[in-house]
Amino acid sequence: MPKVDDATKKLHDEINDLIKKFKDDQKAKADCTLQEKCGDMGDIPKIRLGPKKILKGHINKVNSVHFAGDSRHCVTGSLDGKLIIWDTWTANKVQIIPLRSAWVMTVAFSPSGNFVACGGMDNQCTVYDVNNRDASGVAKMTRELLGYEGFLSSCRFLDDSHLITGSGDMKICHWDLEKGVKTMDFNGHAGDIAGLSLSADMNTYVTGSVDKTAKLWDVREETHKQMFFGHEMDVNSVCYHPSGFGFASASEDQTARSSITALCKAMKIVLLALAFRLTECVWPLQVGINMCAYGFKFLYEIQQKQTVINN
Repeated sequence: MPKVDDATKKLHDEINDLIKKFKDDQKAKADCTLQEKCGDMGDIPKIRLGPKKILKGHINKVNSVHFAGDSRHCVTGSLDGKLIIWDTWTANKVQIIPLRSAWVMTVAFSPSGNFVACGGMDNQCTVYDVNNRDASGVAKMTRELLGYEGFLSSCRFLDDSHLITGSGDMKICHWDLEKGVKTMDFNGHAGDIAGLSLSADMNTYVTGSVDKTAKLWDVREETHKQMFFGHEMDVNSVCYHPSGFGFASASEDQTARSSITALCKAMKIVLLALAFRLTECVWPLQVGINMCAYGFKFLYEIQQKQTVINN
C-alpha cells in the first residue's frame, strides 16, 4: 500500500470515529436484539450436502474457480501454474493452459465461454481465447493487461470485449479488450480490493476490501452508489444474489453478512406510497390493501432467498 500522509491518516481516524458514533447511537436506540426476538424459534432443518463431482487434476493449492455462462463449464486456477477448463457434468478436463506465473489469485470465464482471464502476484491480467490454439496447441493469449501497482485480486467479464478488475493498489479498472486500453481507472477503496462480483444483468457490481467495507457500483460510473459497513475486519469475498437485490460478504472477523441494496429498499418505499395513495383515491380500500399485500409478498419471496449466516 502507498505511504499514508498525516492529513489522510487524520481523515481516516475521523471517519472511524464517526462510524463508532453511529454504531453507539444504533445500540442506544435498539429496544431489542435479533437473538432475543428469534430465541424461541426452532432449529433450522438439517440439510445434508454431498459432492456431485470431484474435479481432480491440480497438484497444488487451487485459489480460484469461476463458471461460464452455460453453468456447465468452469475454469480453475492453481499455484501449480495451470488453468484447467472443466466439463462439470462429466468431471473431464476440456483444456489445460500453462501460465507464465504460477502465483494466480483470480480467474474469470466470459459469459459466452469464449475467453478466460487470470491474474495474481504478477501484477497483470492475462486473457486467453479458448477457441483458438497457438503452435503448441494451447489456448492463444490475446491480451496482457499491464499497469497495476499491486497484485490482481479479482477480474470479471462484462462481455467478450470488456473486463473489470480489482487490485491490491486499491484501484478498479475497466478494460476494452479489443483495443487493449483502460476505459476507467479509479481508486475504489481505502485499502486493497479483495473481491468483486457482478450482478446478473451486468449493470452493477459489488466490491469488498481490507478497509472493512463493501461498495455497490454502477458499471458506467466511477463513484460508488452505496457503501456497506458492519464487518470488523477485512472483507475477503463478496457474491451478488441472482435476484440483484442483495449480496453476501465474508470477512476475517469470522462472519458472513447478507446486505440489501438501496434498490430493494426503494421498492419497499414505492410500494408503501402506492398503497397509501390508492387508499386516498376513489378506488376501493381493498384495492390499496391488495396492492400492498402483493408487493410485500414479492419482496418477501426475494428476501427469503437471501441467507444470513453468522458463525
